[in-house]
Amino acid sequence: MQNIINRIQNNQFWKFHGGVHPPEQKFLTADKPIKPLQLPELLIIPVQQHIGVPGDIQVKEGDHVLKGEPLTSPSSPMAVPIHAPTSGTIEKIALHVIAHPSGLSELCIFLKPDNLDSWRERHVCEDFTSLSRTDIIQKIANAGISGMGGAGFPTHIKVDSKPNIDFLIVNAAECEPYITADDLLMREQTATIVDGINILKHLLIPRMVLIGIEDNKPQAIEALRNATAELENVKVCVLPTIYPTGGEKQLIKALTGQEVASGSLPIHQGIVMQNVASCFAIAEAVIHDTPLIKRVVTVSGQGLEKPQNVWAAIGTPVKDLITQCLPAKVNGSQQAVIMGGPMMGFTLPTDMVPVVKTSNCVLVPASHELNLNNKEVECIRCGQCAEVCPSKLLPQELQWSAKAKDHSKLKALNLFDCIDCGACAYVCPSHIPLVHYYRIAKAEIRQQELQDLKAEKAKSRFEARKARLEREKKAREEKQRKASEARRAAMNADSGEGASAKSAVAAALARVKAKKAQSEGTTEAATEATATQTASPEKSRAAAAIARAKAKKAAQAQQASEQTSKKAGVAADTNQSNETSAAAKDDRVAAAIARTKAKKLAKAAESGDSPANQKSTAEKPQQAESKKDTDTNPSISTEASHEPENKQAKEASKNARVAAAIAKAKAKKAKTAQENASEDAKANAEPPAASDSADSSGNSDSADNKKAKIAAAIAKAKAKKQAQATKAEPDSPDQSHSDSKREPAAKHADASEENPDIQAQSQDSAPQGASDDAADAKKRRIANAVAKAKAKKLAQQKTEAKSEGEAKSEASLESESTDSENTDSKSIKENSTSTTETEEAVIQPEQQEAPVESTSSAADEKKARIAAAVAKAKAKKQQREESK
Repeated sequence: MQNIINRIQNNQFWKFHGGVHPPEQKFLTADKPIKPLQLPELLIIPVQQHIGVPGDIQVKEGDHVLKGEPLTSPSSPMAVPIHAPTSGTIEKIALHVIAHPSGLSELCIFLKPDNLDSWRERHVCEDFTSLSRTDIIQKIANAGISGMGGAGFPTHIKVDSKPNIDFLIVNAAECEPYITADDLLMREQTATIVDGINILKHLLIPRMVLIGIEDNKPQAIEALRNATAELENVKVCVLPTIYPTGGEKQLIKALTGQEVASGSLPIHQGIVMQNVASCFAIAEAVIHDTPLIKRVVTVSGQGLEKPQNVWAAIGTPVKDLITQCLPAKVNGSQQAVIMGGPMMGFTLPTDMVPVVKTSNCVLVPASHELNLNNKEVECIRCGQCAEVCPSKLLPQELQWSAKAKDHSKLKALNLFDCIDCGACAYVCPSHIPLVHYYRIAKAEIRQQELQDLKAEKAKSRFEARKARLEREKKAREEKQRKASEARRAAMNADSGEGASAKSAVAAALARVKAKKAQSEGTTEAATEATATQTASPEKSRAAAAIARAKAKKAAQAQQASEQTSKKAGVAADTNQSNETSAAAKDDRVAAAIARTKAKKLAKAAESGDSPANQKSTAEKPQQAESKKDTDTNPSISTEASHEPENKQAKEASKNARVAAAIAKAKAKKAKTAQENASEDAKANAEPPAASDSADSSGNSDSADNKKAKIAAAIAKAKAKKQAQATKAEPDSPDQSHSDSKREPAAKHADASEENPDIQAQSQDSAPQGASDDAADAKKRRIANAVAKAKAKKLAQQKTEAKSEGEAKSEASLESESTDSENTDSKSIKENSTSTTETEEAVIQPEQQEAPVESTSSAADEKKARIAAAVAKAKAKKQQREESK
């Protein structure tokens, strides 16, 4: 460091790579003082005039503002405010073309001056050393000062740097041709500039202050030396004139010999650089409380009659500046207007572009002064552009990659190290506008990086949202788990609330299980489930669990019973423990055969129906009583079988069809009777042994159940024999006889086939039956009464069975029916010798073990009513089936 300082003290400076010597053309404005410019009719103030982000607009249309009043407020550290250059009214806030090579529009505030130039209240500070470092930086930020040398970087960020600053460099080189704004400013405002340098020195505390200036500004050099003669560690460094000495990295290299690496900043090497115009603005802000609302602009070029430097208010349209300098008359096409110098400036799309904080020159050249219409040709690879590039880049390769839009290659070639000085384009013999290619490529890369940044932020937001949703899901699950545990804890708690809740739940479960157990016939499970309802809260859970287990077991037992009943047809009677396995198998086979024959009989009856048959089934109740009488008393069928052959031939066919229909109805009624009888027996929990001994003890309910079972068995046996009789007898064309004489033949065939003894006895007693009409009438009445009583009993049993819904009764149904058939056959065989004994055998076939008084008048009346009811029910059933 000491060697560098020694070289600077001896005016031994360094040289940077490249550089050119274009015509300076500074004489046009160098000898003219800065002229104040009249306010325009309308000021157009862009909201963003610096590197960073725009501030928030604080005014609206129609507002009246004072001079120096802020129009925006900073929303981030990289934002600086803008101020009203004069007092007036906000006319509108809209988009407008700004000073940018792209020619794009940005948001602008349109201020109409009131020509009063009224200031806001200001606070002058004579001694800035009395202010703290923070207050000084805040004043600089509130004044809206940004780099006025062209970059526009916020000044308050630069001056708020880390300590150990080696060099504070004041850039007074102003190397661009035509521009003399800083030269005139240094001449006229030397004291203010020195105040600004002292403020920066106070903030940064550098080891040395270097003022870099080219040797083509002798008056400014003299003024600065005189003003800084008494300042310690301040050195005015005069450098040789070469373009672009005013570049930041180039001036650092020339003064200190240090090179700023690619992608690095001077602050990283302990160097801070400020423009002389920025120093002037800092002094105005800190000492006089004046924001940055105007600047010196060089209006030059041979296209103007009076080129000069002017004090232009921020927002003044370029047109007003040119008008003040009296543009020369141009024949033909409109004159070009350049914002900036001839090397780094750009052509404006319109002269209504406003002056901004970084605007230092407006150039209006004559047609012969700058050839702006040179035609671009292919690169000849001369290499001159690389020789003059101060950043040591390869301009020709950058141009090729820019045309190909190869952004990755451009980054590899360090495109952003280019300072847009224009030295390469100046020396290019092919007239290639290299700087234009570079600017477009930089804009595209910045846009792509901005999009990538937005995409990355969107991805981060998506991942954060996904993680948040996952956390919320886990939180909900944990909350539900804790709530469930709390509920279980409350159920198990001994508190009154927990006990009541637990008891209510247990009671509800118990009621459901009890109802289910009752419907399934599980008396024990239902009893225990009901008990759990009244149990103490401590035992309710265990009781509910037991009820559930028993109900499940009962359901499984019911399902197994149903499957067994469907596959085998019948199930063994669980109450008959003494029955052997062989007998149970024979019973199931017999029951299956009976059902098969009943189905065949039904088919035969349907195929043999006729209008005559339908008419016969719809006759008067006397005919139905005659049929039932014949069914109940087989001896009557014996008499009918010995009628003359001519009558039998006429009635045979019709009797067969009528018998088939009656047998079909009886088969269905018999099956229903079996089910009802078995269900009633099961519901009363009466074992077979008790049933057998009920008659001897005088239990009338047990006798009725046995009667129903006997009637069902008889009906089933008759249906089976009737089917065989229907197949054996041929049809007869004569079908005009009454139903009282048709059915006895078929019924007699059933009884005679089932029991040979009955058949023989019936043949012997046929002549006697033909002459005993009185006895037949009595028998029919008795049979009708018995059938009526049976029907009433069966209806009651069926109603009870439906309400109870016990599934297990099907297993005992078939076995009891089979036993009843065997008992019926045996009773008919033993009592076929007389009419009275036959009637008693039909009603009570099991009275062999415990005989009952057959002459009882009450029993006869009951039997008669049952028989009549059964006959009527069968007749109605047959009529409905035939109508279908």
